[in-house]
Amino acid sequence: MLKEIETEANEAEAEFSSSSKRSRLTAAAGAAIAATAATAQGTAPRRLWVKARSRAWWDECNSLDFPEMDFKAAFRMGRATFEMLCGELSSVVAKEDTTLRAAVPVPQRVAVCVWRLATGEPLRLVSKRFGLGISTCHKLVLEVCSAIWEVLRPKYISWPSDPSQTKNAFELLSGIPDVVGTLYTTHVPIIAPKTNVAAYFNKRHTERNQKTSYSITLQGVIDPNGIFTDVCIGWPGSMTDGVVLEKSVLYQRGESGQLQRSWVIGGTSYPLMDWLLVPYSQHHLTWTQHAFNEKVSALQEVAKKGFGRLKGRWACLQKRTEVKLQDLPMVLGACCVLHNLCESTGEELEPRLEFDVVDDEVLPETHVRSAQAMQARDGIAHNLLHHAHAGTAFL
Repeated sequence: MLKEIETEANEAEAEFSSSSKRSRLTAAAGAAIAATAATAQGTAPRRLWVKARSRAWWDECNSLDFPEMDFKAAFRMGRATFEMLCGELSSVVAKEDTTLRAAVPVPQRVAVCVWRLATGEPLRLVSKRFGLGISTCHKLVLEVCSAIWEVLRPKYISWPSDPSQTKNAFELLSGIPDVVGTLYTTHVPIIAPKTNVAAYFNKRHTERNQKTSYSITLQGVIDPNGIFTDVCIGWPGSMTDGVVLEKSVLYQRGESGQLQRSWVIGGTSYPLMDWLLVPYSQHHLTWTQHAFNEKVSALQEVAKKGFGRLKGRWACLQKRTEVKLQDLPMVLGACCVLHNLCESTGEELEPRLEFDVVDDEVLPETHVRSAQAMQARDGIAHNLLHHAHAGTAFL
């Protein structure tokens, strides 16, 4: 029976193929006759260079009558912020009309990219939504992400030139002095690469989710307002947080003495260094050490919430994407820039979009790399407890 079904299917397919071929030949002959007739009458046949697609959804969003709340839900920012973004990118992403077709307007170009980042929607659906070809949408996303990263990054992601306000804000939160940022590293899932696959294997996520996982890393330093002041993007997911740190510009800045009299707060996955302050990780902690760890944990929550808003706002970071591995760092960087744009302009994230980041921390092989830093940490912990700044339940 199965063989008969297969035979019938093959015959039907052959008949359909033959019929389709005859239809195409008939259509081609008709087109040739029409073209000849048009030429004889002195008029050239019309050539269609753009496939007709519906842009009804985008036209509605782009209308001034479109509700502000709905616009913000779609693009994670209000219309005023979106128009400001378009204005800042216009000179880079705008294209000229040609004799063959009209260029895609800047607002639509930017909207395709922002929508794709915000939803992680597959390109075939983005294509239908905006009335553009799949390849066009793919190209627009990469072009706009590149423009955001290259043009806007210096403006929106920068180390504080005067860290005094940042230090004061962090001290009000924790009682720990001289903190200029809080450090965290998250993983972004990817499709298994075709080469060097072991480097991207995420053992911790695989064990927790009971499903083989591959990822790249996104390391960031966040200020008290949840804004990124430094990022390092794209190292393979098999690397520990400490190894990723050593690959970053932040590490070079700290080791070269540019962070003197300043602390960056890190979690237990980082070593204690002259500029990197981390919790006590040994067993049987004293009350003083517990109180200190509690305050460091409060500052780490600032980083986790910042990363949570980043991933919540840009859902493309939550799941595996169609973007090629070599293009991902640029796309992730664009997400960080847009996150800072939204945070700095007061674009609040809807509670339903908030995302809980879960990244397992692995203790470094060397917990302490500086005896001086160890003494400094002990001094800070002592002052927090004995000057009643810790606010801990252990008191």
